[in-house]
Amino acid sequence: MDKVRILYIEDEPFLGKIVRESLESRKFEVRHLEDGRNAMPACSEFDPHICLLDVMLPYEDGFTIGKQIRAHHPALPIIYLTAKDQTEDVLEGFSAGGNDYIRKPFSMEELIVRIQNLLQLKSAHTPPKTSDEGIPLGQFTFYPKRQELVLENKSRRISYRETQLLELLSKAINQAIERKEILDGIWGNDSFFNSRNLDVYITRLREYLREDESLEIITLKGVGYRLVVK
Repeated sequence: MDKVRILYIEDEPFLGKIVRESLESRKFEVRHLEDGRNAMPACSEFDPHICLLDVMLPYEDGFTIGKQIRAHHPALPIIYLTAKDQTEDVLEGFSAGGNDYIRKPFSMEELIVRIQNLLQLKSAHTPPKTSDEGIPLGQFTFYPKRQELVLENKSRRISYRETQLLELLSKAINQAIERKEILDGIWGNDSFFNSRNLDVYITRLREYLREDESLEIITLKGVGYRLVVK
C-alpha cells in the first residue's frame, strides 16, 4: 500500500523539521514547504492525500492558499495549524475550505488522530452519482458535476461544499432535512464549528438563489432546512 502523502506548509524551520520527521517516523511521506509560493505546483506534482497549512505565512497566508487548493482539488482534506484561537479565526478557516483546525502548540498524537480521522471520512464518503443533465430549480438549472448554477444566459460557479449542500437540498424539494443529517452527510459530524460553517453556506446559497423569487431556503428552528419551490 502506498504511503499517505502529506503536503505540509510551515515557515518556522525548527517546528517544520520536528513535525516532518515525526510524521515520517510514522510512515507518512511528507513534502515540506516554508511558504506558499509553490503550493499549487507542489500539490499537482506531489498529489497529496491531505494538506497541513500554517495560517501565518510569508507572501500568502494559509487561508488564501487553502482557497486556491480547494478550488482545484475540491475533495482534498485541509487542516489549518495556527496560534490564533478566536472563534472568528476558526470560522474563517472553515470558510476558506478547511476540514479541521488545530491550535498551536499541539501534540503529534492529536495531529495524527485528526489526520487519520479525515482520511477515514474521505475514504468512507462516496460522492452521490450525478447526471450530466441539469437539475431544474425554479428558473435555475443546477449542474452538480460542473458545480454550476445557470439562470437564463448567466452562469455562476459555486464551491464544492455549496454544491454538496445544494444537491442535498434539491433532492428533497419542499421536504424538511434535519440539520444533523446535513452535517453528518457533508462534514462527517455535527460539531459546533461545522454547524457554524453550515450557516455560512446556507447564507451564500440564499444569496445566489434570490434572483428567483420562487425559490427559498427556509430555516426550520430546531429541525433543519427546507428548499421550497413555490
